[in-house]
Amino acid sequence: MSSTADIKILDVTDATAFDRLPPCADPRFDHRSCDYWEDEVHGSKSARASWWQPPAPVTRPRPRPRSDNPFAPPPRADDGLNPFASASSGADTLGGSDSFGTPDFNPFAPVPEVDDSALKVGAPRKLRLLDRGHTVFGSYAKVLLLAGEPAAYAQFGPLSAYPRAQAIRGLYPRLPSSPLPAVVTCVATIATARGLGLARTLLADIVDDLAARGFAAIEAYPDLTLKPDEASTASPAFWEACGFVQAAADERYPVMRRELE
Repeated sequence: MSSTADIKILDVTDATAFDRLPPCADPRFDHRSCDYWEDEVHGSKSARASWWQPPAPVTRPRPRPRSDNPFAPPPRADDGLNPFASASSGADTLGGSDSFGTPDFNPFAPVPEVDDSALKVGAPRKLRLLDRGHTVFGSYAKVLLLAGEPAAYAQFGPLSAYPRAQAIRGLYPRLPSSPLPAVVTCVATIATARGLGLARTLLADIVDDLAARGFAAIEAYPDLTLKPDEASTASPAFWEACGFVQAAADERYPVMRRELE
């Protein structure tokens, strides 16, 4: 077990933390582009480089001047400020300016809210998926740093955020239907850091976090048909070592569950 002084856990809620995601053990896959759990039908664990690059900025066409409308009457010299027109409507203020220094300032229009979330500022696609609910729910992923270097990663969140998890859980009608659990969809440690208990340390942090957010239980759905480096949700033995029990047996997707106090 590594010294706790060497360990730091980051919530992935911005580009800086997103850039610290460690590589997958299987080089065909990449945490930065995996949407296997978010997309029930087309989800993939594949490495897709375009997914972790910021999208190209969108160039918006400039609004046409009013003179481009052949059916509009020409503006009159005595036209004053229309206080109910939007700032982009082209209505001029008196004298071409106002006390706010903005030619089209509209004192009656609502002030637009500034949204600086990752979803709105040109973030990579995977980060937008991880960011989509953090302002309400909290983070959807964590990275564990060992001596400053990324060594482990986990993705989690409400069941509603992961359609594939919902589909798997739907196979077991005897599972409690209320309240719905949080789910952990990915737990991974880089090959050179295995055997140090880092995944267990990271999961313990997630358990405490989800309990503080009010969840009554956590579930995971390991796939027994995959090789260790291909599986995103570890093995039943890992979950049992972390206090989970098998809530539903299955040859492929046993349900591992832990009740929270």
